[in-house]
Amino acid sequence: MTPSRDIDRLLAIMAALRTPKTGCPWDLEQNFASIAPYTIEEAYEVADAIERDNLDDLREELGDLLLQVVFHARMAQEQGAFDFGDVVETLTQKLIRRHPHVFGDEHGHTAEAVKGLWDRIKSEEKAARGVSEKTGALAGVPVGFPALTRALKLQEKAGKVGFDWNDPRAVLHKIREEADEIEAALDGDETSAAAEVGDLLFAAVNLARHLRADPEAVLRQTNQKFERRFAAIEAALAAQGKVPKDATLAEMDALWDEAKARE
Repeated sequence: MTPSRDIDRLLAIMAALRTPKTGCPWDLEQNFASIAPYTIEEAYEVADAIERDNLDDLREELGDLLLQVVFHARMAQEQGAFDFGDVVETLTQKLIRRHPHVFGDEHGHTAEAVKGLWDRIKSEEKAARGVSEKTGALAGVPVGFPALTRALKLQEKAGKVGFDWNDPRAVLHKIREEADEIEAALDGDETSAAAEVGDLLFAAVNLARHLRADPEAVLRQTNQKFERRFAAIEAALAAQGKVPKDATLAEMDALWDEAKARE
């Protein structure tokens, strides 16, 4: 087969990979559960390419993410459940139905109003399908979300019903309080201290929310900053004919400060 811009060629390639006896042994062994972690991983790689503002990588990562959709759809087709066309049809129906301000008679909505409209229509769809939603102010936040994102969503929902601070300084005070509780727990067992760390992380997410920052995004930026500065430490030590394990913590701290100052 040759490369193509046609989605039908992609579907044919996936079908060939999943054909018994002549297909790929690894692809044939997979199922929904085994592929799910790759689906999540590819979504994160898309986000990483966007974070790095690398459109060439974004093009490739979007292709990898599309492969996950095609893979899942092919396995469902083999079971007689649905196929890729059904996925596309369901999506187009949903987009048209949830955008009456574009494809219907409702016009003049603000971005905030559109979000509320989307949520209302989504709830109506679930009710029409007979899907019973969990009740309560915090209902509807998927358990499978990354922990930081789930904490953010839970806090947003609690905030909508008034369970929230109105000043980020109050959240900062809570962070200091949680840090003090960790210090007190250090004299006890590690399990108690670890639980307090969870409370500290939850409070830190809350502060990010009050500062209108995405905790996942700001932590990714900090991870990149740490990698960059640690690489500078390694480079400086290499110039001295050393590696990190040969250096003292004081030496590495000094090099870290130098890297920080350069930025």
